[in-house]
Amino acid sequence: MTIRAAILAASLSLLASVSALAAEHEVKMLNSGDTGRMVFEPAYLEIAAGDTVTFVATDPGHNAESIKDLIPEGATAFKGKLGETISVTFDVEGAYAYKCAPHLGMGMVGLIVVGEAPANLDAIAEARFPGKAKERFDEMLALAAE
Repeated sequence: MTIRAAILAASLSLLASVSALAAEHEVKMLNSGDTGRMVFEPAYLEIAAGDTVTFVATDPGHNAESIKDLIPEGATAFKGKLGETISVTFDVEGAYAYKCAPHLGMGMVGLIVVGEAPANLDAIAEARFPGKAKERFDEMLALAAE
């Protein structure tokens, strides 16, 4: 085996082991849940880089999309269509604020923290949101600070 082939084999083995460690999570988009009306359940997640979150549309009137400027630098924004179940892999560490576009004013928001001590939590805390959305983000930011 040549050195190049050995390096390639080792790299593929490492990638396979990292993929095997990645977890999958599910967030439901609900009209009514344990924490009230128009919610993501769970709305707050702490995950590892490389994990995938599937946002499950339980009603055709909901979507999941990242909030502009409230995701980590270098991360890719995501936006599902109304009634669409989407899966997103989170590769960049940091905090990701997301919403259901039609129900932001009703507080349908969520927060995903990828990795340890995200640097962009302050930006989310300082962002302006309608009343119920701000209240829910404040609750989730308190969890992230623990």
